[in-house]
Amino acid sequence: MTVIELSAGPVEYTDSGGSGPVLVLLHGLMMDATLWDEVIADLSAGYRCVAPALPLGAHRRAMRADADLSLPGVARLVTEFLDRLDLHEVTLIGNDTGGALVQLVMVGDSERVARAVLVSCDAFDNFPPGLTGRALVLSGKLPPALFGLFMQQMRVRPVRRTPIAFGWLTRRGDATTARWLRPVLTQPEIRRDTVRALRAMAGSRRLLLETADKLTSFERPALVVWAKEDRVMPPGHGRRLAGLLPAGRLVEVADSYTLVPLDQPARLAATIREFAPVAA
Repeated sequence: MTVIELSAGPVEYTDSGGSGPVLVLLHGLMMDATLWDEVIADLSAGYRCVAPALPLGAHRRAMRADADLSLPGVARLVTEFLDRLDLHEVTLIGNDTGGALVQLVMVGDSERVARAVLVSCDAFDNFPPGLTGRALVLSGKLPPALFGLFMQQMRVRPVRRTPIAFGWLTRRGDATTARWLRPVLTQPEIRRDTVRALRAMAGSRRLLLETADKLTSFERPALVVWAKEDRVMPPGHGRRLAGLLPAGRLVEVADSYTLVPLDQPARLAATIREFAPVAA
């Protein structure tokens, strides 16, 4: 992975390179850019795929002590990332809490964004989302050392597969979720960052309701991709988001939970390719 020094600290990212249309792919809480590995492998022949590892709990490089790790702060970091890499006409894609970040960019500084894709994500009053999000935010009230002890139980697969962990987020991605936990289990500075992010999230429960009120101003093409069987992000929210967006449309995906990039990567890649085709 390449590293770029941003105002909040160092951010690692993958970049498939090439001269094709730019896709920037954002992950969620307690995840990293590897969420998108299979999707990128499918799309990289025609697109330049860029995926940052944002400071949301699975990052490997600590942020500065004064970094704003609230969700709006991380959204501003995404905008800074696009600026620093000088990316234009971007298709900005987000899954899980990454989709919340996309929404914040859509209603904020979206000058570099040509299209947006929201994949089964936090929206409206579902923030923090479901049992998983609420349990994680509650654990963030612990001091970092105790938070680390709490997270140690996630080493055990049956615990990771419970509804309050990753069990309702992915059908097939347990090996990947186990890897995402390593930084917070082994690096005290990452635990500190994660607790700061979770505490900021706890104080922002109306954030996405307020954001939704502004989504009607995003008139560029927008695609909402939702897992039909999602148990964390209500399927009705997907239909509601698509209805709010002036140029929005909805695609529903079967046999998947929230993390569609893990459960149905080929289907998601085909849907993105149809939405943002490579020019002939």
